[in-house]
Amino acid sequence: MKSKIEEFGQYSNLFVELVRKGIKLKYRRSYLGVFWSMLEPLLTMVVLTVVFGTLLGYDEKEFPVYILAGRLMYSLFSQSTTNALKSIRQNEGMIKKVYVPKYLYPLSGIAFNYVLFLISLVVLFVVSLVLGVVPTARIFLAIVPLIILFALSVGVGLILATLGVFFRDLEYLWNIGLMMIMYTSAIFYYPENILNSSVSWILEYNPLFCIISNFRSCVFGESMDGGMLLYSCVFSLIALVVGTIIFDRNQDKFILYV
Repeated sequence: MKSKIEEFGQYSNLFVELVRKGIKLKYRRSYLGVFWSMLEPLLTMVVLTVVFGTLLGYDEKEFPVYILAGRLMYSLFSQSTTNALKSIRQNEGMIKKVYVPKYLYPLSGIAFNYVLFLISLVVLFVVSLVLGVVPTARIFLAIVPLIILFALSVGVGLILATLGVFFRDLEYLWNIGLMMIMYTSAIFYYPENILNSSVSWILEYNPLFCIISNFRSCVFGESMDGGMLLYSCVFSLIALVVGTIIFDRNQDKFILYV
C-alpha cells in the first residue's frame, strides 16, 4: 500500500492533467462548456418535477429539491462508473507507448466527474434557498455520503474497467444495469410509497439508494439513517477492495487486448 501511495505521488501531475483532459473532452464543441454542468441538472429537475409531480400527485414545494439532490448523486455514480469502464480502451495509445500506473485512467475518469459535481452543487444550493429549504449545520455531514459514494464508484469502476477490456459488450450491458439502478434509487418518487410493497427489498439492498437517502437527509437538515449509513459503507468498502484486487491482478494483460 505504501508503495502505491508513493507511486501515485510521483504521477500526481499526470493525474491532474488526465482530469483536466476529461473535462475538456466532455465539453468539446459545446458552446455552454462547463456551464452546462449546472444547466443540465436544472432542466432535468424541471422536467421530472412537472412529469412525476403531476403523475404521482406530489405538490410539496420542496419536491424539486428532493429530485435534484437524488438526480445529482445518481448522475455522479452513473457517469463516473461509465467513464471508468471506457478509460482503459480510450487510453490504449498511451498504454502501448509509455508506462503509466493503469489505475490512473479509471481514477481520473471518476475524479473529473466529482469536480463537475461540485460545480453543479451551486444549482442545488440556489434552488434550495429559492424554495425555502434553508441549510442547517447537518449540511456539512453531506461529505460522509459523498466519500462513501466515491469509494463505491472507484470499486465498481475498477471492476468495470477490468472486465471492459476483455468483454467489449459490457458497455451496453452496464447501460441497462444503470437503468435498473436508477429506478431502484428513488430518484423521482418517495420511497415510502412502495416500501410496503413486495418489491421494497430492492430499495433496502441498493447501496446507492442508501447513499442518496442520507445525502438528502443532510440537505433537508435531518439525521442520517444509521443502518443505511453502515450498510452502504460496508458495501462500498467491499466493492473497493474487490475492485482493487481484480484490477491489480489483470492489469498486465490489458496490453494484449486493447
